[in-house]
Amino acid sequence: MSVPMALAVGILGGIGALARHLLHDTITRRTRSPFAYGILAVNLTGALALGVLAGATDDADANRLVGAALLGAYTTFSTWMLQTHRLGPRLGALNIAVSLVLGLAAVWLGRELAMAM
Repeated sequence: MSVPMALAVGILGGIGALARHLLHDTITRRTRSPFAYGILAVNLTGALALGVLAGATDDADANRLVGAALLGAYTTFSTWMLQTHRLGPRLGALNIAVSLVLGLAAVWLGRELAMAM
C-alpha cells in the first residue's frame, strides 16, 4: 500500500469513527431509551452505504477507502455487542434479531439502489 493510500485510510477511518460517535450520541440523547437505537442507526446506515458501494463499484481502491476505512470505522461490532450485553437477555436478543434482519435488508436495498442507477 502506498503512503498516500495509507494516509487516506487513516483519515477516512478517523472521519468514520467521529461520524459514528456523533450519530450514536445524538440518537441516544434524544431517545433516552435503554434500547441501543444509536448503534442500530449507525449500523443500519452503514450497511445501506456498504450495499450501495457494493452495487456501484468493484474498484479495489474504492472498496478499501470507503468500505474498509470509512464504513469499517463508522460501523461497529464491538459496541453493538457491548450494548447488547448491557440490555440483558430479553432486550439483547431483540437487539440481535432486529439488527441482523434490518441490516441484511439495508445491504440488499443499498445494492439494489446502486444497481438501478
